[in-house]
Amino acid sequence: MSAVSSNPFPAPGSKAELEEGAVLSPRFGADGLITCIATDAATGEILMVAHMNPEALAKTIETGEAWYWSRSRGELWHKGATSGQIQTVEEMRIDCDQDALLLKVTVAGDGGCCHTGRRSCFYRKVEIAGGKPSLVVD
Repeated sequence: MSAVSSNPFPAPGSKAELEEGAVLSPRFGADGLITCIATDAATGEILMVAHMNPEALAKTIETGEAWYWSRSRGELWHKGATSGQIQTVEEMRIDCDQDALLLKVTVAGDGGCCHTGRRSCFYRKVEIAGGKPSLVVD
């Protein structure tokens, strides 16, 4: 299945309309996806980065819960449908040129977001020693 689905959102207008207007007209990439960052609504902690196609974004707006496009599985993904880690959207933001989304969410279940069982997908720090990077778990 392809990430590209029918797009219910209007095409981006002029630069001024895109950057200053009141119309949501997300700019999906050539792959049909837009990057989405999910953060904890209460703390601001970055939980995960995922992607949405037009259908996932429309379902997120319609349901108030986060839906994504799974690039690895090639299918629509309702976050938490099997794990119980449903992400309720408290606030949605879009960046200046409407090609990236920010979701502020409350997470149900055990509060985790990462498939490894951790709260956040960003649990490793990149350290540089002697000009060489290595990963360290926080």
